[in-house]
Formats: sequence, structure tokens, C-alpha cells
Amino acid sequence: MKITTGDTVVIITGKDKGKTGTVLRTLPATSRVVVAGINMRTKHIKATPQKAGQRLQYEASIHASNVMLLDAKTKKPTRIGFSVSEKGKKERIAKRSGEVISRSLKAAPGKAASDATKTTKDTKAKEKSGTTDIRKVEKPDKKPFWKKIGFGASEVEETGTEEEASTKKAAKDHSVPEQGRAPDVFSHQRGQ
Repeated sequence: MKITTGDTVVIITGKDKGKTGTVLRTLPATSRVVVAGINMRTKHIKATPQKAGQRLQYEASIHASNVMLLDAKTKKPTRIGFSVSEKGKKERIAKRSGEVISRSLKAAPGKAASDATKTTKDTKAKEKSGTTDIRKVEKPDKKPFWKKIGFGASEVEETGTEEEASTKKAAKDHSVPEQGRAPDVFSHQRGQ
């Protein structure tokens, strides 16, 4: 597909004809795109005793043939072509103006592609100046489920040695009480 995430496109057919929006997601397997604010659908969620009912609005995908890239220079819809640069890289070009279309970084929904390019410029400037922001990411305090239920080698270490753990298990009586136990020998015969 020639359209990528972060491109500004114009809808050329359908109920949203003439509207512009940013591509949030591309689905190349089906040649479809999801555009911000275009082809809005409503999903009704039924109320439950614990939750109130809701109406969720979301963008449904539209076929890629129903959108055209908005040329940054002329501000008009344009077709997309490809050319090979002097460095040997394949570039997208706008057929209307002949200008090279930069492959925008995958922008998050709701953010413009220009914001993504600003962040890369900021990081390049920091690299040149020598200052870097080093942030330590703290691990969550969550424990694995087996530590919560007392299972595994670490639990044995916490409770003591393995011998102590085995004696604790042996001390518990897991036998069935006499009244619930089935008799070993039946005293009666069938039919008597």
C-alpha cells in the first residue's frame, strides 16, 4: 500500500466525501485504512447490574481506494508515485507537485506527524550537545502467581529448608475419616 500511518488524506467517495483526516492504522492484507474522525460507527453496550449501558463511537476502516493523499505543497488531493533517489533509496513522490513525501514516523492516534518529526529533531540536538536524559524504569511490585500461593523453590527458601517443608506436609493428616471410608470387605452377597 502506498498510504502509511500518519499520512493526511482526503476522502474521495462515500458519506464522508471531502473530509480530511490522519491515517491512524493501515490494514495491508485487506487494502483498508482507518482514518481519524471518518466512517464513525456506534457500538451499543448493554447495561448490566454492575455497569451502566454505553454508546461507544469508533472509526471503522475504509478501502484505500476511497482516499487520496493530501499534497502538502498544493493542499489538494494527489496520487502517489515512487522514484529512486541518488542514494539509491526508494522515495514516495506526490504526482501533482513532484515533491518528495517523507515517510512519517508511526504517529500515535490524535498526534500529527509533525509532532513525531519534532521529537526526532530534539533527540538529535541532545545527542550533539552530549546531554542525555537517562530515566530509570522501575519494575512493578507484582509477584508471580506461584509466589502468592506458596509454590516453587523460592517459597521453600522463604519458609526454611526442604526438610522442614516436608515435615510440615507429613504432619498434616490427609486420610479419609472412618465414617466416609468404604468398607474393605462386603458382608453380604448379591440377591441374599
